[in-house]
Amino acid sequence: MDLSHRKVIRKVRFTDESGNPVQKQRLNIRQTGHEFLFGCGGFDFIPYVAGGNEAYKEITESWLEIFNYATLPFYWGNYEPVEGQPNKDALMKTALYLKDKGVKTKGHPLCWHTVCADWLMKYDNATIMQKQLDRIDREVSGFKGVIDMWDVINEVVIMPIFDKYDNAVTRICKEKGRVRLIKEVFDKAHSCNPEAVLLLNDFNTSINYEILIDGCLNAGVPISAIGIQSHQHQGYWGKDKLLEVLERFESFGLPIHFTENTLISGEIMPAHIVDLNDWQVDEWPSTEEGEARQAREIEEMYRILFSHPLVQAITTWDYKDGAWLKAPSGFIRLDNSRKPSYEMLKKLVKEEWWTETNVQTDENGYADIDAFKGNYSIKGDTLGAEVSLNDDTRSVVLSKI
Repeated sequence: MDLSHRKVIRKVRFTDESGNPVQKQRLNIRQTGHEFLFGCGGFDFIPYVAGGNEAYKEITESWLEIFNYATLPFYWGNYEPVEGQPNKDALMKTALYLKDKGVKTKGHPLCWHTVCADWLMKYDNATIMQKQLDRIDREVSGFKGVIDMWDVINEVVIMPIFDKYDNAVTRICKEKGRVRLIKEVFDKAHSCNPEAVLLLNDFNTSINYEILIDGCLNAGVPISAIGIQSHQHQGYWGKDKLLEVLERFESFGLPIHFTENTLISGEIMPAHIVDLNDWQVDEWPSTEEGEARQAREIEEMYRILFSHPLVQAITTWDYKDGAWLKAPSGFIRLDNSRKPSYEMLKKLVKEEWWTETNVQTDENGYADIDAFKGNYSIKGDTLGAEVSLNDDTRSVVLSKI
């Protein structure tokens, strides 16, 4: 697979702080972080960072060995179970901790009909809508500079016809229609943080999602990236479906984020289950055969997605087994031991798709660079720098060390 789009492959000029070329010097080019977003649910950081629960230390430490991108939960019903009392402190502490570790964070989601705040139900639709916009303002403005990426609205294809239980967001979506609601919440988020990356996110990858995206773009909705969920509890999509989904959604020319990916290492959920949440079991064990299968499937999926120029992020939903539906869906087992999928992905992210090399500058300070885009530590005998190598890199200034 061609990965040239993931790399900086060109001559780069190295100078000192006075603008003089760094001539005929050997430089060590050591990667410290990826530009590509290798993500995983970051929920386990909250009890460790905000709650001081040392039982989560081992989990978070192994998480940080691979991932540079975390999804944090902003489900309205959990985040603000009592009106006017949001759980901001815990999320802010966690997000700041992750930022300090070089991890980008995303808030999920700002608007959704599930896990909605029950107290909204006492209000009329106009008031619900205003409180929804106020909530977006509070979160996007309040976390600006710490969290600058948001799933603005989640699973809108099904939102107005969702009938499992009454909720405030389905009410306003029925009244306004999908595109109008999306437009209003995106416009509010964009006005609060014009630099934020704003996603439309859905599990429905049918033509209905394509039609919805097309309608949103025609209405001027400021969508930064298309979010695609891929919870594969009922079996791996496979190469053909992955390529087919990519081919359809790449037509919009927007970045694509695989926002919620799940591949399990146990028995597959029966095909007749329509809503995954309806599968309730006492236990769902991981198996040796399932773990080998999970590792193979994750490897193929990541290779396909990493090779696609429009894909910017891949997020596996559960880091540890048993997190959602008790599924064996994580990279680590219930006892925190590492599964084959963990070792496989770490090898891809930190070895195969990782750069550490030495280069030699010429008499004009130029050296040939072939490196995965990301953050680097560059050191010579007396000069060095911490820099990002990306599509804009043409020169690097080195300082005395």
